Amino acid sequence: MQLPEMRKEYISDSLSEADMAPDPLRQFEKWFQHALAANLPEPNAMTLATATPDGQPSARMVLLKAFDTSGFTFFTNYDSRKGHELAANPRAALLFFWQELHRQVRIEGTVELVSEVESDAYFRSRPLGSRLSALASAQSVVIANRAVLEDRVRELMQRFPDGDVPRPPHWGGYRVSPLAIEFWQGRPDRLHDRLRYQRVQPDGWRLERLSP
Repeated sequence: MQLPEMRKEYISDSLSEADMAPDPLRQFEKWFQHALAANLPEPNAMTLATATPDGQPSARMVLLKAFDTSGFTFFTNYDSRKGHELAANPRAALLFFWQELHRQVRIEGTVELVSEVESDAYFRSRPLGSRLSALASAQSVVIANRAVLEDRVRELMQRFPDGDVPRPPHWGGYRVSPLAIEFWQGRPDRLHDRLRYQRVQPDGWRLERLSP
């Protein structure tokens, strides 16, 4: 099959304004629960898009680790490329794509660091190997080969034989506070449903339909 011929027909229920929750975070929770119930692989996987101050974009996959009325939280290395871009331009976009449900959620908003208490608590909950890797990796920095990382992990295992690995100061959480959240439902003939919440005041939202 050639690329121009590759397509999937979406046969799904409609997405109606009447069915949407007043608050987009409640609507996201509803859809996220549907994704969990469908046993989708890594339903919390999301694309994180950032940009430099002069507009050079970059994107990568990260994992959502919490969401509430304040926003969407993920954790990473502050000294990574995304960390540097967020420090200089604290705005980001998130994208969830749940293919089996023919759904996307797009989020745009401002970004801030979560508290050290939150970062410490999540870091302690991670498996030992993940904590060691966070300490061993100078994320996004060029290295000579993989052995550099593996040697560093072995050194850290000897340094922390009891497994009490501290959270490195360059690692922690970010929270994306949404200004817009779009819910996309795939429909037949590419006549999809797109409903977008726009923040209109600190606690208010406007719901509007977009043409596909």
